[in-house]
Amino acid sequence: MTNDISSAVSLDYQLPMQADTIRSYLPQRYPFLLVDRVTDVVPNQSIKGLKNVSINEEFFQGHFPGLPIMPGVLIVESMAQIAGILGFMSAGKRPRDGYMFLFAGADKVRFKRQVIPGDTLILSAELLMQRRGIFKFSCQAHVEGKLVASAEILVSEQQITLI
Repeated sequence: MTNDISSAVSLDYQLPMQADTIRSYLPQRYPFLLVDRVTDVVPNQSIKGLKNVSINEEFFQGHFPGLPIMPGVLIVESMAQIAGILGFMSAGKRPRDGYMFLFAGADKVRFKRQVIPGDTLILSAELLMQRRGIFKFSCQAHVEGKLVASAEILVSEQQITLI
């Protein structure tokens, strides 16, 4: 596999990246926006950010009453979203330009620990490969320095028409 990203990306953001800037890179909105802050980014290489997990999250109403645990699929989605930001930055595009990165697959998904209200989920993604609009990332999620989940995530760059 080769990495054929070669263009330089202009840096039109400041770190840490706050909610308004994150929303310019991701099409998701409440309650499905699962990245609260981006703390470090090297376009075409890697990104780090976080999700503050609050007892007020809607999913805790049913997962599970009396034993609130963040669903694993939402941990994977949060890793995919941080990877999506890196994909947009590496490609030099944003949703407002008529592009989206759609979840294309997840391999080697592993869950090591539970994520509960009050945790800060530290998210990281490393770009492994990009070819013909397909991006592959190695992603991890940590809480208090301990690995809670990891996955290889594939996203597909798609040109879209916003309605």
